Amino acid sequence: MIRREQGFTLIELITVIVIVGILASMTSDLITLPVKSYFDQQRRTALVDSAESTLRLMQRDIRRALPNSIRINSDGTVLELLHTSDGGRYRAKLTNTGSGNILDFTSTDSSFDVIGTLISAPRGELVIYNLGQVSADAYAGNNRATLSSASTTTSISLASAKKFPLQSPQQRFFIVDTPITYRCDTVAHTLLRYSGYNITATQANPPTGVTGQLQANTISSCTFAYSSATATNSGLVTLQITLTDSAGESTRLVHQVHVDNAP
Repeated sequence: MIRREQGFTLIELITVIVIVGILASMTSDLITLPVKSYFDQQRRTALVDSAESTLRLMQRDIRRALPNSIRINSDGTVLELLHTSDGGRYRAKLTNTGSGNILDFTSTDSSFDVIGTLISAPRGELVIYNLGQVSADAYAGNNRATLSSASTTTSISLASAKKFPLQSPQQRFFIVDTPITYRCDTVAHTLLRYSGYNITATQANPPTGVTGQLQANTISSCTFAYSSATATNSGLVTLQITLTDSAGESTRLVHQVHVDNAP
């Protein structure tokens, strides 16, 4: 009996190796492509969430801004506003019986009655008829006064008597609790929020005496713009930021916020 040797030829072996390689390549693509897509989507979502949360906070602060207090530096990277905590109407006329404490605009005055009731006893700065101009500018301070601790929800007392330059046509007043600055630094790739510093006539960059709170740390560019047709009409703030992560993934968001400029 003749015994035959069984095995693979070289051609068969090469064919098997090629087929296995093709199958492995196809399997690898089937696994790695969805995984890569998942991580790419995660990065994009994280960037969008970071940008959205930052812009929502800015939007909330801007909508609480004192009328005509939005100011932006020349290159559009720093936005400042005066944040209001409350507001109301001051008494301009005595009651029918001749009682009441009116706000006098003909001379210095240190107290007046509130028409209605404030949310809580006010603290901070009182501002009346802010036009953002030389005649009435809260940053310069000619229409702004510090409140006394004696102020209540129905009566306003000033730390020192003051003569306000202009009356409000609607007898409105505002309570400012702090200035707020958003500062974009494209070198450090950060967007910082500053609050609790002193109000100054000239916009500071950055504000002194305080440390900024980090809002986003992957900023590659940002542009803030403010347009106002007149001092008494609704203004429009445009916020544009671009975030780029370490993998080079970028997202660009634009928000527009209407602000009430009626003082």
